[in-house]
Amino acid sequence: MRRDAVRNRRKLLEAAGETLRTEPGAVTMAVIAERANLSLATAYRYFPSVDEVLKAYLLGVIVQLRNYSHDCTRTGPALFEDVVGEWARLVRSYGPAMVQIRSRTGFLTRLRDNDEVITPVRDAWERPIRSVMRHLDVPDEHFDHALFLYNAMFDPREILDLIGSGLTEETAISRLTGAYYGALQGWARA
Repeated sequence: MRRDAVRNRRKLLEAAGETLRTEPGAVTMAVIAERANLSLATAYRYFPSVDEVLKAYLLGVIVQLRNYSHDCTRTGPALFEDVVGEWARLVRSYGPAMVQIRSRTGFLTRLRDNDEVITPVRDAWERPIRSVMRHLDVPDEHFDHALFLYNAMFDPREILDLIGSGLTEETAISRLTGAYYGALQGWARA
């Protein structure tokens, strides 16, 4: 891809994130293009719809997490907790924008349908979650549900809500992690 194309695409994604954070009700291609200092025609050259630019924005965050997860050398709960720590950092940076981008379809359905956003989520979390499952003696057959539980418990909205309620980020993540371990064991026993 040419340098100007890479630059324009990056500017559109940054503008989308800024618009989601500051004016979530005003997210249109025209607003995104204006914030990126690009023409509307140029914006549409890169993304055919506002949904596509928002999906690309979210995928960019997930790819950052996936890359971190793949490069992490830890194992067991330490691996999971390290990747959760990175997720918290990403939520701190991108969460206010990410909470505006939600699917109307359930997580497990999207997982079964190989949704283009959920597939890299699975890829990012597979090794950390399976590592914790082995440590807790949770049978491998529960992986999809373990991923489902992660998605429900570590949703950016919920993390930001806990922090907004007065918990420190460290305390919120620690409590969510402990609750997640308990949920995994409870799910496997049920």
